Amino acid sequence: MKKELTRIAVAAVLLAVAAVVEHQAYLETWQLFLVYLVPYLVAGYDVLVEAVEGLLHGKVFNECLLMCIATVGALSIGFLPEAENEFAEAVFVMLFFKVGEAFEGYAERRSRRAISHLMEIRPDNANVVRGEAVTVVPAETVAVGETIVVKPGERIPLDGVVTSGQSSLDTVALTGESLPCSVGVDDCVASGCVNISGLLNVRVTKAFGESTASKIISMVESASEKKSRSETFISRFARVYTPVVVLVAVLLAFFPPMLSGSFSAAFPVWFERALTFLVVSCPCALVISVPLTFFGGIGGASRNGILVKGSSYIDVLARVGTVVFDKTGTLTKGRFEVEAVHPDRCDERRLLHLAAHVERYSTHPIAQSLRNAYPEEDDGCSVEDVEEVAGHGVRARVNGCEVCVGNATMMESLGVQWRPCHKVGTIVHVTIGGEYAGHIVVNDAVKEDSRMAIDELRGLGIGKAVMLTGDRDAVGRDVATRVGIDEYHAGMMPADKLAMLEDLLAAKPRGTALAFVGDGINDAPVLARADVGIAMGGLGSDAAIEAADVVLMDDKPTKVALAVRLARRTRRIASQNVWFAIGVKVVVLALAGMGVATMWMAVFADVGVTVLAVLNAMRAMRIRS
Repeated sequence: MKKELTRIAVAAVLLAVAAVVEHQAYLETWQLFLVYLVPYLVAGYDVLVEAVEGLLHGKVFNECLLMCIATVGALSIGFLPEAENEFAEAVFVMLFFKVGEAFEGYAERRSRRAISHLMEIRPDNANVVRGEAVTVVPAETVAVGETIVVKPGERIPLDGVVTSGQSSLDTVALTGESLPCSVGVDDCVASGCVNISGLLNVRVTKAFGESTASKIISMVESASEKKSRSETFISRFARVYTPVVVLVAVLLAFFPPMLSGSFSAAFPVWFERALTFLVVSCPCALVISVPLTFFGGIGGASRNGILVKGSSYIDVLARVGTVVFDKTGTLTKGRFEVEAVHPDRCDERRLLHLAAHVERYSTHPIAQSLRNAYPEEDDGCSVEDVEEVAGHGVRARVNGCEVCVGNATMMESLGVQWRPCHKVGTIVHVTIGGEYAGHIVVNDAVKEDSRMAIDELRGLGIGKAVMLTGDRDAVGRDVATRVGIDEYHAGMMPADKLAMLEDLLAAKPRGTALAFVGDGINDAPVLARADVGIAMGGLGSDAAIEAADVVLMDDKPTKVALAVRLARRTRRIASQNVWFAIGVKVVVLALAGMGVATMWMAVFADVGVTVLAVLNAMRAMRIRS
């Protein structure tokens, strides 16, 4: 950037010197041409090179060639009989074009920095334990199963499981959340997180190329390689538009003088009009600003924990009119939690206390939820004679008293009269000393922001929200009611989900898109088939993340509405640039054809509009969540 600005400044000074020389000294036309040729080449030698390279590689009609034709033509006008020289204007046009390119480069670097901030999350080196020593080695050489040491202040280089130590992790680079996450032994940690406080030993579970940070980098890098539909339209437009305006410029330069009766007298006037017409017609503002806007939108989304795999998906997100959700892990947390405790002959705390102790040694998810609800394991109670009854539950002696924890089948086998529960979920019944003591409701808890997510989507005009789940109908109905979804389909296998999605795609309003939001391996086919697939990246499966077009790094359903909102804003900015650029060009082109437009108006219509469009495109990077 400094080198480019220095070159522009030098060319500007040389242009000023040339203008002084022109007014202070009498020079022949060819001498004056050489004086102005110096700042012209300093400012635009690379534009000339790119134009020649385009000709050699078959890319004939581009903005560099148009700029060269216009400026070289302006330089040539001074050699025509009875024509004023346009040397200064030709240099200034090239100089202004380079200023516009500098703005473009600055804006693109700003956009790339927004994304490359994520690319810095993967450390190149790791502290690996080999033998009795800790050695610093390249992270890609660490094998799965080896142990690495992560010191306070360091980024975690590879995905793994904590084997010793406790700490807090800064996950903002992955999730956008500023709240630190506490981890200890047996907790999974992802590469890219910053270790804030304690020393951690981590057993590596994924190779360097398969780590979370590497996959994120791969997704972000590929985003810039995929063109959006709007950008493709602009490219097609330029390929047709450019040869047309070149042909019109040629006709404008030669046809009117031929009809005038004095070709030599009229040609300089019409030649200058044709050159002005060419300068105005350069599609720089369109070709530059539209892809830059979409790229800026991707960068702004990534800073909010939304990874969009390509600018084409920004365009699709902006047209979403139907959103289909998976249930488990998407609208719900995907893990069991104690939702309610209904005691019959003791208080809630004692009922939960006894159930948690009986389930102390079980690995079942229900058992884990009971232990999480009563974490005070070291309370002095003795737990003996633990026996797990397959498919029924667990019995044990707690402080000498027999306690049974299980399902209704277990209660019936014990001859105990149990009570039904009005709540939907898994009902865990408890007996104490052979008498019924109450039950505990365990459920896959609904995420705190699921209801808000549906409300926000409706606020965006997305009226159709559907939930597909493999769970039983009662659970599906309960979750749909709680989050505000009117249509749900339960008991669905992956093939059923895909068939249902085909029906929804066929029924969606014309001109709108359908988004599917999921997280599991069974969602991968549906994510791939939807117009835009959105995966939960925090707890989602690798298959879902690979199949999706958009990844939400913090698993929050409200980010779906945010992604749609950001996409619509990005496309709105791109549309503003397109209509502004075309509108200005049409006006100045008409004036140029009538001979009213000056070269300065042509410069504004080309480079000035480009600069304004680029500045407007930069707004896509400044996105508030």
